[in-house]
Amino acid sequence: MTAPEGRRTIPLAEVTLPHQCPAPVRLGVLSRSAYFHGLDAAALEGIDRRMRTATIGADEAVFRAGEEARALYVVAEGRVRMSQPTPSGALVVTDILGPGAMFGAMSSLGEPVHQRTATALVGSCVLQIGQAAFREVMVEQPVVGLRVVDDLAERLSRAQTDLGGQGPDTVEQRVARALLRLAETLGEDRGAQGLLLEVPLSRADLAGLARSTPESVSRVMSRLRREGIIDSGRRWTSILDRGAREERAAAS
Repeated sequence: MTAPEGRRTIPLAEVTLPHQCPAPVRLGVLSRSAYFHGLDAAALEGIDRRMRTATIGADEAVFRAGEEARALYVVAEGRVRMSQPTPSGALVVTDILGPGAMFGAMSSLGEPVHQRTATALVGSCVLQIGQAAFREVMVEQPVVGLRVVDDLAERLSRAQTDLGGQGPDTVEQRVARALLRLAETLGEDRGAQGLLLEVPLSRADLAGLARSTPESVSRVMSRLRREGIIDSGRRWTSILDRGAREERAAAS
């Protein structure tokens, strides 16, 4: 892979082989995850003891839509792609998760089966906690239970909003928002070089996130490159002009 001048080229092994999950990494990601952030060291260690660790190779599934939902997961290292099946059986990308992000479902939280498929985008390490162990954590740490309730309420509200469809937004607006959202969670600020996303993001992936087609996304990305707003390669995308990206995302 050829990277822009001054930018690090990612070794092939770094993006294809599973990561390892030593204790400092596990505790670090738990400390910034949605349900467990702010807990003290003893509480995090107790949660970590209940976790199982799995290394997942690139393009391997953590779970698939339709399978029984019995665990929650935390990304410890790597990237995880979340995809929604369509009536035709195709998978549409709905999110890309990085370290600290939680995903998965449980019947005890109202989801008896997984609604989405989770696949490692690159070699990754994930932490898994089962239903019984998670209930123990909520009893020991009531704040976790409150966060779960808040999260479920937010998901319900978001699902109701999504029923309205795509709305009047243009493809460019949706692509802009998808890139900015990824940059906020997964990007590395390189100063004058922009926000770097070291993610092997295909046009199909971005099309799913932008609720568009790969062909339309390709046209938008080509135009943004010509205008100097972004740059991209096979395994990276860089937002060179964030101000312009934000204007495009908000344009009516």
